[in-house]
Amino acid sequence: MKKRVIEAISAEIEEEFILEKPKDLSFGHYATPLAFSLAKVHKKSPMLIADEICTRFLDGHIFESATSIKGYINFKVSDSFLDTVATEALSDESSFAKAYHDTSILLEYVSANPTGPLHIGHARGAVYGDSLYRIGKHLGYKIESEYYVNDAGNQIDLLGVSLFLTVKEKFLGEEVTWPEEFYRGEYIVDLADEAHNEFAHDIFKDTKNIPQLAEWGKEKMLKLIRENLDDANITFDNYVSEKSLYAHWEETLSKLKKSGAIYDKEGKSWLKSSECGDEKDRVVVREDGRPTYLAGDIIYHDNKYERGYDHYINIWGADHHGYIARVKAAIHFLGYDENKLEVLLAQMVSLLKGGEPYKMSKRAGNFILMSDVVDEIGSDALRFIFLSKKSDTHLEFDVDMFKEQDSSNPIFYIQYAHARINQIFEKAGKNPEDVWCTKLENLDADSKNLLFTSLLLPEVLEDAFDSRQLQKLPEYLKSLAALYHQFYNKHKIVGAENADSLLKVSAMVAVSIRTGLKLMGIDAKYKM
Repeated sequence: MKKRVIEAISAEIEEEFILEKPKDLSFGHYATPLAFSLAKVHKKSPMLIADEICTRFLDGHIFESATSIKGYINFKVSDSFLDTVATEALSDESSFAKAYHDTSILLEYVSANPTGPLHIGHARGAVYGDSLYRIGKHLGYKIESEYYVNDAGNQIDLLGVSLFLTVKEKFLGEEVTWPEEFYRGEYIVDLADEAHNEFAHDIFKDTKNIPQLAEWGKEKMLKLIRENLDDANITFDNYVSEKSLYAHWEETLSKLKKSGAIYDKEGKSWLKSSECGDEKDRVVVREDGRPTYLAGDIIYHDNKYERGYDHYINIWGADHHGYIARVKAAIHFLGYDENKLEVLLAQMVSLLKGGEPYKMSKRAGNFILMSDVVDEIGSDALRFIFLSKKSDTHLEFDVDMFKEQDSSNPIFYIQYAHARINQIFEKAGKNPEDVWCTKLENLDADSKNLLFTSLLLPEVLEDAFDSRQLQKLPEYLKSLAALYHQFYNKHKIVGAENADSLLKVSAMVAVSIRTGLKLMGIDAKYKM
């Protein structure tokens, strides 16, 4: 809708202009401060210029009026234009709010170590990434999602050691000496029990078998992680193994050396990342010849850039903020454009239950499991919560709030608006397609504002995606639901003289709610 409005204004005004939405729709649906910038050029009052411009919009299908208010030019769109846009959306719902952008994007998110189930901190980045992916796809971007499996290095070794020693202590009755670091929690005991039943006891007699046990445990944890993600309606296009990428480490290191990015000192190999804005240089090869954690990221990003996307987005936990400069430095030294990489940070989450801190999971040790929260409040509520606030700000919420079946629960409030519309159609004995072709005329202000608001979803999605502020989508859905509930309480719909027109407006509201929820990974409810 906004695109058409801009095109219509551009046909009459051969100047660049900003199009805004007034807070009070009684002034107009759109406004521009163009007259103020032209006043400096033409040395005339902005009020006079605005009045002159308004005369160019006396007739037309798109605009009902163009008026000047203190130099601002305010446009009201016509009933017939809103009717046309609504009819198109209703008759082809799958295309509503879709667009086309000729940009390819590789989106990486979650990438949790496969050493345990996902915790609530992982969930925030997972939900945010999946919804960014869904919206990007809907807007026509060539976007792919990817999970980087951190299956190389010390954490996988520790998983093997933890399973090996747990089996010996818990199931073979042997005394063991635990290292300073190891994985604990009931999930490790359960996994050890499974290993004890699956493997011959000989495997637990010799530490040389720990790598085999670690690989087995990693695959079991990856399966569990995928189940956790599936339960939250999250899937990935690609899973990339860090371990498999290490086969290319020497090749990648050679590229860095050729660009002059590496020097040796104290028996280690260092990346000159301080030359690219990092606070200091970073070790990429230890004294014993083993690559560091950073080396894995360098190989992975070399692999990413070799695949030739236009843009790369990483969603990392806030604790990875310090890695941004060093990874971008490596990308630069590898000969790529580091500005094509965008890193978004997901802050931590604090959970409450009845005003008190949510209990840590016994199964997981010292953190809250994502699966426990999904079991308690459902996937829809979890997704809505994590999208309701900017991902780079701290989030605190009380799970009990999302069990309430009233307006205090925002997801219930939005779902109820959608179910209410379905109920209205049932009461009227009609289906939405029965009113698609109804011609909307002489809409009152409330009906017109409701219809206009329901047609704003395309620009809300574009804004949310471009700014990466996905909270704008649930905010929009909450405001649209509130507007509809107010409308329902104020107006008779079934049995009204213009019932079909009001049903058509209601159907458009339902389409926007349904589409918006779908892009948040939530299915709209038809009965409640």
